Amino acid sequence: MDKISVWKNVDDKTTIYDFADSYIDFLNANKTEREVVNASIQMLKGKGDFFVRNIRKKALVVAKPSKDILSTGMRIIAAHIDVPRIDLKPTPLYEEQDLVLLKTHYYGGIRKYQWLSIPLSIHGVVVTKDEKVKEIVIGEDEGEPVFTIPDLLPHLSREQQEKKIKEFAKGEELNVLFGSYPKEKKKEKGKENPVLKNILDLLESRYGIEEEDLISAELELVPAWKARNVGLDESLIGGYGHDDRICAYSALKALLSVEKMKKVPTVILFDKEEIGSEGNTGANSQIVTDFIMELLESLGIDPTYRNIRYVIEKSSVISADVTAGLHPTYPEVLDKYNAAKIGYGIVLTKYTGHGGKGGSSDAHAEFVGEVRGIYNKADVRWQTGELGKVDLGGGGTVAKFLAQLGLQVIDSGPPLLAMHSPFEIVSKGDLFHTYKGYKAFLEG
Repeated sequence: MDKISVWKNVDDKTTIYDFADSYIDFLNANKTEREVVNASIQMLKGKGDFFVRNIRKKALVVAKPSKDILSTGMRIIAAHIDVPRIDLKPTPLYEEQDLVLLKTHYYGGIRKYQWLSIPLSIHGVVVTKDEKVKEIVIGEDEGEPVFTIPDLLPHLSREQQEKKIKEFAKGEELNVLFGSYPKEKKKEKGKENPVLKNILDLLESRYGIEEEDLISAELELVPAWKARNVGLDESLIGGYGHDDRICAYSALKALLSVEKMKKVPTVILFDKEEIGSEGNTGANSQIVTDFIMELLESLGIDPTYRNIRYVIEKSSVISADVTAGLHPTYPEVLDKYNAAKIGYGIVLTKYTGHGGKGGSSDAHAEFVGEVRGIYNKADVRWQTGELGKVDLGGGGTVAKFLAQLGLQVIDSGPPLLAMHSPFEIVSKGDLFHTYKGYKAFLEG
């Protein structure tokens, strides 16, 4: 199969670049699952008659309802909105060497050394002792402080540099610098940790938070920088969270632009994919079947087990997730004959998993052919791709959990460079054809 560049026959790139600008704004404004859910609901307001379910403020289901659902089924695009990051431990604060630091536990598959000595912001919520929920964002606006995990200087890191990459920075060493100013200038007898005391006073005076409140908190440390245009031609986007918010955003925009519907167009945004899709907001839960039941009820259809199975049997899903792009410096990690290239469109990934396709649903040939036909009819630039060589790469998506319900499912999303890093890279053209492909699927 000849791959076709997204830029072929494009004389005016304005539409592609304008779409990318709106995506960059979305990415910069929403760095946690809760923020993405809130922003997505705002995107939908006043844009049509949607059936919306907000699942514990961390996952979202949206559909354009139709009473023909039993005979037609649904077209579902399922993405995830959680991103690798660094979380605070329940008891994070401590003072050492007259510095206050935060203890952390990283979330998802990060390369820990990439998070050293970069500016970090804090996003999340804190539930206080009187059960008030306080939303916290520190470090995004100019003039606000940022935080960091200080690395070891090269002059003293000879032993460190001899370690393997995975041991270069250990999880328990990802301690975040949080302050250094003492409340009292002199240590008085019996009064220890003056810097920590000042930090606690600031938390209470500025945010109404006591130390014990941090036990009932979800505070995430994410890169404080903004997504930016990359390249002299500004044809790429560098930023935090492309995996998988690029698919979530494209899916929502596609749903909002659906002009015809043969089946019920639906978008599901899951949480917890980066840690195995577990929990009650992940794909390995009852979200899909509960949603179908509620949708049937809203349409006046008896939500019996048989009716739910009718809908599932007639429905199909794109597991909207990113994949690895062929790296110009490290091409040897991919099979170049089956690797996705940056700037060549959305990727069809028949299977993910690892080794002998372990942990994958492996889409059936008929469904691969159906989606391929939809993309071709809509003039979507598409290609095939895998997540690394057979015995070298591997990874999972939400596809297998949806397949377990009986749904037809295939993975499809744009290729990235530097996936799971704090600054992932995507082509603006691939972004646009991801949106275009999702729209065609929802309408087809």
